[in-house]
Amino acid sequence: MKSQKLKLFVLLTLAFSACNDSLDLNPLDQISASTFWKTKGDFDKALTANYASMQADPWAVELPVWNCLTDDGFAQHNSGSAKEITSGSISPSTGGYVSGVYSESYKAIARVNIFLAQLQAYTNADITDTNRKLYEAESRFLRAFYYFQLYHLYGDVPLILEPLTLETQNQPKVPAAQILAQILADLDFAIANLNANAYPQNGGHAAVTSAQAFKARVLIFTAYGENGTPDPALLAQVKTLTSAVIPKYSLSPKFEDIFRDAGQKNNPEIIYSTNFLAPNNTRPWDMYYGDWLVASPLQNFVDAFECTDGLPYGVSPLTDKKEPFKNRDSRLAKTVFVDHPDFGGGRVHIPSNSRPSGYGVMKFLAPENIPFGFSTLSQQNAVVLRLAEVLLMYAEAQNEIAGPDATVYKAINDIRLRSQMPALPAGLTKAQMREKIRHERRIELGFEGLRYYDLKRWHIAEQVLNNVKDSFVPYKFEKKFYKWPIPQPEIDKSGGVLVQNGDYL
Repeated sequence: MKSQKLKLFVLLTLAFSACNDSLDLNPLDQISASTFWKTKGDFDKALTANYASMQADPWAVELPVWNCLTDDGFAQHNSGSAKEITSGSISPSTGGYVSGVYSESYKAIARVNIFLAQLQAYTNADITDTNRKLYEAESRFLRAFYYFQLYHLYGDVPLILEPLTLETQNQPKVPAAQILAQILADLDFAIANLNANAYPQNGGHAAVTSAQAFKARVLIFTAYGENGTPDPALLAQVKTLTSAVIPKYSLSPKFEDIFRDAGQKNNPEIIYSTNFLAPNNTRPWDMYYGDWLVASPLQNFVDAFECTDGLPYGVSPLTDKKEPFKNRDSRLAKTVFVDHPDFGGGRVHIPSNSRPSGYGVMKFLAPENIPFGFSTLSQQNAVVLRLAEVLLMYAEAQNEIAGPDATVYKAINDIRLRSQMPALPAGLTKAQMREKIRHERRIELGFEGLRYYDLKRWHIAEQVLNNVKDSFVPYKFEKKFYKWPIPQPEIDKSGGVLVQNGDYL
């Protein structure tokens, strides 16, 4: 919610850790649990702090870096340990996302569990039964998000649903299926109890449709078995969920408005976002991607954008090698810049860092923030769920269930027509449509942090990543990398309770 302030976030983080000294006195410079949790207002503030957990870099300002673990981009500063991950140097001691996602997820889960425990113990009349269910629903929606990251990336992990103590802090892993069951239970509770308003009218709080869309993502990412064959029953649920969400939203008339602060307020496409507000609650979107070039699109990603006749670049007669952005899908220039961002009308920024591939990520930059640098206060929201992805999930599920019927074509063509691209040709087979949908996901959702997950769930990561030839590090993806190792520090401090994933022993 736009009211999340950094100062409030820091203060409330401290509220979750009671600190009593030998004299049993509360510290005078921070909030104590013994003086908090006294009114409904305290729970409102604590809920804000729970939402603020999603401001952690892996799920906010570093979303584009996830695409640098794929064939899309290169991370010249090695954000997230992208070079180690892409080159196959993944081990229990790998830092970056391999260790960070694990620790950040459990940190956020601990905050949710404390909130829920305090909510259960609270008996004052200023929190009604309706308030209580809504608080629980929002918190469990957030917990489902973190457990999904753990489930998808690590598999078997500890399942923690209540605050831990010194006696219970070391928890064993449970089967991944049990983690998935908890994710779905949390999301089902959220769907039953969240506010029915569409997200843009919900003041930044998760809505029923937010939980429905995220459950669809969980299920479609889970539906593909080890051989890449999807489960029709799970896809049928995806179809039902996405069909419920789609009528509540519409595509943003301007593609770029979804990602720039000026176009995000009340945007009809955004189903859930992590929100920021200058001057105290900002992230360095513009500096990272417009000045430092933290993520550099690779040539093969740029070449993947079709020409305006719908034919592949290099095949279409509209291909212009001297002006490669000419006659191309309009999303290309709104996703990628050449050498430096130029918004027209003299709104130009010259990056201070090198351009390894010659390209940078344009998608998340705000022209009003030029010049981009240390003092730039970027308050762009991190878009977590939006209608275009939901349409693509519907198309994927329905195509696998029944083939490319009229509803599949409409879902894809609506997205393409927004960017002035021609409709897909009639008469495609299921296999041909499958490739079109996967291509459309790569183009439409470029650098939004989903392609690494896509390649894994489709079980084509080896095929795609081991054939990347235009990056600046050699790529190596092994079968065991479909699940990451548990970070070694977590193993060490568990006293033998937490066991390493088998492929990394």
